[in-house]
Amino acid sequence: MTPMDVAARALASLDLTNLDADCDAAAVDALAQRAQTPHGPVAAICIWPAFVAQARRALGGSGIRVATVVNFPAGTAPLSATLGEVERALGDGADEIDLVVPWRRLVAGHAPAVTDEVAAVKEICGRARLKTILETGELADPALIRTAADAALAGGADFLKTSTGKVPVNATPEAAAILLDAILASGRDVGLKPAGGVKTTADAAVYLDLCDSRMGRGWATPEHFRIGASGVLTALLATLDGAAAGATGEGY
Repeated sequence: MTPMDVAARALASLDLTNLDADCDAAAVDALAQRAQTPHGPVAAICIWPAFVAQARRALGGSGIRVATVVNFPAGTAPLSATLGEVERALGDGADEIDLVVPWRRLVAGHAPAVTDEVAAVKEICGRARLKTILETGELADPALIRTAADAALAGGADFLKTSTGKVPVNATPEAAAILLDAILASGRDVGLKPAGGVKTTADAAVYLDLCDSRMGRGWATPEHFRIGASGVLTALLATLDGAAAGATGEGY
């Protein structure tokens, strides 16, 4: 792939994100505007639940999806609270739910807790896409990452997502490869979302190449592949505008 090819594919699969602690209404409106680029729209914007209704209005009929996070970022909320978050977000117009699974319980030996929580959230999601955040950088051990992936898939996840972007180690190619292997083994139609640390067109190329080699060249479309990031859009647009592909975006 040329850098231009990478940038075009990555932009179309981008979940443009603002999960900063100081995010406000003006920042959400600005995010919605950035998402509609001269080179086409991103796949989704991902924002705090409090801003879902506003984001829905700001995006209008653009076709850009609204994603939001629940049980975020720690993954320790009671299930009843998480289900309430999901119901409110869906009522406000969310298209996609990014759920932090209770990964600490998995580390403690209770993998069924992940399956049970994913299944409970999936049950009320209806047609909304459910992305499960495994926090692979905190799991660290490849066997634990695979166990988390299998548990989320057993619960009905629509996407496996690496990270919250709020921990020291977020998306890595090694973790993404484990998630892709789990998806292949499941035989299910499930997507992958590396999140956190994707800052350049070259970074995006690593994950697209990984998907192409394991899943086939036509797999990594927005239906199966997302990149969770805030700053990489600047780098992708620079590449598409003919600037050096090494440009780096700021932020998550």
